[in-house]
Amino acid sequence: MKKQSIISKGILFLTVTSLILWLGSYIIRNIVIYQLFEPINLDLRSIYNEQNLIAVFNIILPLITFNLVTYISFILFFIMFLLSTKIRLKNEGWLFISTIIILITMPFETYLSVYDYKIANMIVRHNAIVTDIVNLIRERITKLSSFSFIEFFSYLAIVFLTLFKPFRKVNEA
Repeated sequence: MKKQSIISKGILFLTVTSLILWLGSYIIRNIVIYQLFEPINLDLRSIYNEQNLIAVFNIILPLITFNLVTYISFILFFIMFLLSTKIRLKNEGWLFISTIIILITMPFETYLSVYDYKIANMIVRHNAIVTDIVNLIRERITKLSSFSFIEFFSYLAIVFLTLFKPFRKVNEA
């Protein structure tokens, strides 16, 4: 990998930072949301009623919005990094594979982000019915049920690829 400019290094730093923040918020959001439901049949746990669900939703709202913002910033910074650097994907296999993983998962994550936006919008409005929010969360979980776990492990693979940089083409002089 050739020497990068200071702008490219700055964008890379912002990309990695937003990726780390997004992955962390992604894990926390999924843990919190999955704790609302029973593992079988996705029935709401018996400890929740309409009064305390409003408080729970107000706690979940920052997780959802932070997750949306950090994912969007990660994608934008990643695109800016690819455009600002002189790295050739042909010579850097680890970056090529990482780019492919990001491009493959982006439409699915965007689809789920639309659900997150709807959920956040309903929580912010305060006049939404609690059962509607619960149904929307349940629908979000069931639409692409195991994708969030697959995506998480895919992005862990990106971290591995970035750390060890396999599949590098060595220039033969």
